[in-house]
Amino acid sequence: MILAAALDTAAVLDTLAQIGNPTPEAPPMSDKILQLVRYLTWFVLLAGICAIIYAGGRFAWEKWSGGGLESPKMVAGAMIGGAVATSAGTIMNAVIG
Repeated sequence: MILAAALDTAAVLDTLAQIGNPTPEAPPMSDKILQLVRYLTWFVLLAGICAIIYAGGRFAWEKWSGGGLESPKMVAGAMIGGAVATSAGTIMNAVIG
């Protein structure tokens, strides 16, 4: 009798474990959202490249004119921002998954 109750409890727990682990499914219109995300990713990469080019030119100008060097901070900021932006999906998968 105790063994039968334990088997019934194990069967119920097994059923609950299967219910609590659903498989993910893409929502309707998710292809359009993913296309928008790809466009935004492209724009962020373009903006980062433009920022690094601008900061490099400004660095050369500051070096040539003898002014204060503010552009290395701009280069570092653009590179760090680009690294975070391009690894956003990986970061979210690590946090959520």
